Amino acid sequence: MAKAGEHADIVVINTCTVTAKAGAQSRQAIRKLIRHHPKAKVVITGCYAQMAANELAETIDAPVCIVGNGNKHLLVETALRETPCDLTMLMGRILNKKDICNLPMRRFGDRTRAYIRVQDGCTNFCTYCIVPYTRGPSRSLSLAEILAQTARFENAGHKEIVVTGIHVGMYGKDLDEKLDITDLMQALCNAHPGIRFRLSSIEPQEITDKLLNAMKSCKNFMPHFHIPLQSGDDTILSRMHRGYDRETFRRVIKKCMNTFPDAAIGIDILVGFPGEGEKEFANSKNLLQEIDATYFHVFPYSKRPGTPAANFKNQVPKAVRQQRVTELRDLADEKKVAFYSRFLGTERPVLVEHKRTRANMLTGFTDNYIPVTFDGDDSLMGKVISVQLELIDNNTVQGRQVETGSC
Repeated sequence: MAKAGEHADIVVINTCTVTAKAGAQSRQAIRKLIRHHPKAKVVITGCYAQMAANELAETIDAPVCIVGNGNKHLLVETALRETPCDLTMLMGRILNKKDICNLPMRRFGDRTRAYIRVQDGCTNFCTYCIVPYTRGPSRSLSLAEILAQTARFENAGHKEIVVTGIHVGMYGKDLDEKLDITDLMQALCNAHPGIRFRLSSIEPQEITDKLLNAMKSCKNFMPHFHIPLQSGDDTILSRMHRGYDRETFRRVIKKCMNTFPDAAIGIDILVGFPGEGEKEFANSKNLLQEIDATYFHVFPYSKRPGTPAANFKNQVPKAVRQQRVTELRDLADEKKVAFYSRFLGTERPVLVEHKRTRANMLTGFTDNYIPVTFDGDDSLMGKVISVQLELIDNNTVQGRQVETGSC
């Protein structure tokens, strides 16, 4: 690993193109790294590389290797190959991919929490999103491969695993095993009772009674949902091609909270989509005010060339988008404080991270995803302990350990 100021032998750049800005930042990063490491072998991969391989080839005046998303399993082999890149391109047509690229890992650095990608690709084709064109159709990792990867993470000492995918609710639809995401989560929880499992972002239509019942029956399936809303206005949702309306979303949130009153619920919201006037924005804000939610991820709409929405009329001015983002982020702060306040004076199981704050406090997350700081010894790192939540301090909650040992 090259340190700051040192020249690297190999540079691997994983690019993004989810927004036009991300694509521009990817180009800047590539040029900067080539300039700072002129003798290095440069390997470029990720969504921008998949989307703009020819553009990269034409604009970068240096030998590079470009590896498409469907061929990431060749990344290490390409990087370590003794022959120079000389503009080698390993792309393939991502839209024709039928198998997921399996990338087994031994461990996730020194983190307590690991992430396992069980699914890739998406065929929703939301009108603002470039992802289906850069990641291809939905493909799933087999249950056997997922269980093997989970075992490796557990053996490496990870105590929590987040199950992720581009459209994770589509897991298993392409497999002969005829599994779905609920079957997968139950299998993982049952096979690894000592691991806490979280499910990453899942579409509202895919939060079924079967999934909620699985969360109930598996004590190591954490009470935490992340559900994209994107807009609280039915007209905008239809233009986005989201496949649900505001009342459906409201019912899903209510069902989650009725089943798990202590659950954390995160929401993605996209502000300033073309055609979003004051009435449409007010519908989004009102829905967010009314529902039980813990936190929001608020994004301003960014015109992405290659998507239908980029050509929609009534594009919202940047200043208006930014003002609306500020309004919703202020509301998000209020929601977060209200959620944290509900649990002051209670005890929650906390997984202790392998790091301390600047004030030398231990840190961790409760089962329902509340960030907590507290005094304690380094021996607690990587363990699940009981912590009493005492007071809110900025974006975290201060607590104290209430018993010795792990939960």
